[in-house]
Amino acid sequence: MTIEMNKPSFGVLDDVKVIYSAVEIAAPTAAEIMAEWGADVTWIENTGTGDSMRDTTWVKEMERRNMRSLSMNPFSDEGKEILLRLVEQADIFIESSKGPVYARKGITDEMLWERNPQLVIVHVSGFGQWGDPDRTNAAAYDSTVAAYAGITAQNGTPEQPMGIAPYSGDYFNSLMIISAALAALHKVGRTGQGESIDLAMYETLLRVGVYYMMDYLNAGVLYPRPGARHQNLCGIGQYRCKDGFIQLCVYGVPQNKYLLETIGLGELWGTDEYPEDTSALWLDGPKAQLIEQKLDEYLLTQSKYDVQKDFVAHRIAAQVVFEFDDILAEEHVKQRECFIEWENAAGRRVKGLNTFPKFANNPGGFWRPMPPLGYDTADLLSRAGFAPEDVERFRASGNVRFGGEAETASD
Repeated sequence: MTIEMNKPSFGVLDDVKVIYSAVEIAAPTAAEIMAEWGADVTWIENTGTGDSMRDTTWVKEMERRNMRSLSMNPFSDEGKEILLRLVEQADIFIESSKGPVYARKGITDEMLWERNPQLVIVHVSGFGQWGDPDRTNAAAYDSTVAAYAGITAQNGTPEQPMGIAPYSGDYFNSLMIISAALAALHKVGRTGQGESIDLAMYETLLRVGVYYMMDYLNAGVLYPRPGARHQNLCGIGQYRCKDGFIQLCVYGVPQNKYLLETIGLGELWGTDEYPEDTSALWLDGPKAQLIEQKLDEYLLTQSKYDVQKDFVAHRIAAQVVFEFDDILAEEHVKQRECFIEWENAAGRRVKGLNTFPKFANNPGGFWRPMPPLGYDTADLLSRAGFAPEDVERFRASGNVRFGGEAETASD
């Protein structure tokens, strides 16, 4: 299959060029989402097996679509020469590594800004570019930075902490990379001066987990891990019905009154313990254990869909816990076209998520599947203005890999 080489014009980032050098999820997904919004994205891969995401069967097709693959060693002489030429016309450069690897290997912010003073540089690492060397130089994945940032300790049961799956630490950081990069690009548009962003993944997760940390920082309050329920409120969490699970979030005066009446505790409403203006059913309340017990007992006699319909009608947030099949069968999901299909580089049909959010005037889109390793190397070098003899020099060095249509069937 021949892959389109010329990006069509679309999206809110149609005039933005992004280059990134990273593997797996956090930084690449940030670049891929920007590509869905119209950015022209170049993906730098190593010359061996390429990005480790290529080892997956299906998710790579989602997370690496709309990109151009350039295969090279960016720290070689040839790689540095190519990178410096490419950033001349780029708006954003994203790299993900252990701490200040790029600076140690001779690719400094100042070197990049000499070529492009307006470049936005995003350094993504587990623990940042500076600080305790034992931390900044440590290997990091989303699960380990979540453990470091206290997110893991806030999830699970009192007996067992639990991670936030699947790869939520990475995906939270993907969104932070996008927002930080575009915020910096906005400022560059005003000042003409580039920016360097030190994005430590654990700090993003500190921000995500700050809600209950604030109580600890200021009052020494430490809530127990809640398991499937809420840290400090009744009627919030995942509950078992007779035919499955439902997520409840009971909050508000009329909502609490209806809940108590429904589970057979209506006599509590309007008492000194639960006055008629009670907006929250706290776990440290006088009858909290009884409320949870009666709610459990009630739900076990009910169908999850009947509970959802009844509670939603009474302005209680309630949602059946969907499995994948439930999502795909949902009419609302179909009407909003949340899933699309496309052909991958081998001509095989792939189904994945559509572009989000829904931009009214400049919608995002899909324009090419994940390319084979190094598929765009020759094209990108040509676009960057390298002469044919330079291209041959790069090829002979072994530090640059050239893919293309001939490799599509085997890659």
